[in-house]
Amino acid sequence: MKKEQNQSKKKTGRRNFLKFGVLAGGAVVSGVGLTAFAGDNKTGEKVKVMTTDGKLAEVDSGMLHSCNSCSSSYVSNEEARKGIPDRKFVMVVDLSRCKNARKCVSACQNMHYLPKDKEWITVNLMQETETTAPYWMPKTCFHCDEPPCTKVCPVGATFKRDDGIVLIDNERCIGCKFCMTACPYSARVFNWDKPKNIPEEILNRPYSVESGAPQVVGTVGKCDFCPDMIRKGKLPDCVTACPNGVYFFGDINEDTVTNGDETLRFSELIKDKAGYRYMEELGTQPSVYYLPPVDRNFPFESGLKGLSEEQKSKYHFNTDK
Repeated sequence: MKKEQNQSKKKTGRRNFLKFGVLAGGAVVSGVGLTAFAGDNKTGEKVKVMTTDGKLAEVDSGMLHSCNSCSSSYVSNEEARKGIPDRKFVMVVDLSRCKNARKCVSACQNMHYLPKDKEWITVNLMQETETTAPYWMPKTCFHCDEPPCTKVCPVGATFKRDDGIVLIDNERCIGCKFCMTACPYSARVFNWDKPKNIPEEILNRPYSVESGAPQVVGTVGKCDFCPDMIRKGKLPDCVTACPNGVYFFGDINEDTVTNGDETLRFSELIKDKAGYRYMEELGTQPSVYYLPPVDRNFPFESGLKGLSEEQKSKYHFNTDK
């Protein structure tokens, strides 16, 4: 009985684990709209929320849900540039679990209405030496604490928030590409073409630097850690879409990260698994950490199955070894 209850809680928390951490704390201070009294699934746990008239209320956690229509338009761009108070977001990528399923890539594209040829997340085939086995390495924006990109932008279009997230204001961006040149991780892409097949609902909503959609032709785009989803108490889509639990996301101030199924102490995970930051010697202080590809769950060859010939050609230098 207890095992069944634990499994049920795990399924419920997969998408909404942040609800009572980031959201319950963040919504009270930021005024993000929440719909309360949305069901009859009482848990006995009380949480504080802000009502639509600006008052604090205490409700049962089981009667809360994130409103699908609650987007980052509820937050002013000025507030969006500041970020969520008292938070410091971090991501951990477990390289031993990655098999290049590419679900994170497609989920990110769907979330931000990106065309199939534009990837904010790339999965690279890495090999340390000719005598070591290759492995798959997902790469997002690293949301650095010392981001070179923000220092070179002449108009303040790209900026770092207090919660550690680095964003791009596409209304300010002039397309000079200085940030792309400054980024040592090649994490940014240029929007050469006008976005296509964007729903009218997205096109007509007020612009927000947190939404990441729609992208503007002649500007720069990149992984944004899905801050609009975080405000709604949800994990970024790349985290929940991964079938192998590769991505862990959380708040370093709370020393907690999760992939939706497993919730772990960030400090212990990094210490026990010898976590590291990619190209840390550059002094950029990335907010993305990697766990080494030891005791891998999959052979690297499994990540080539199902790929198009064009996709396979990207990894040709390793497939002959």
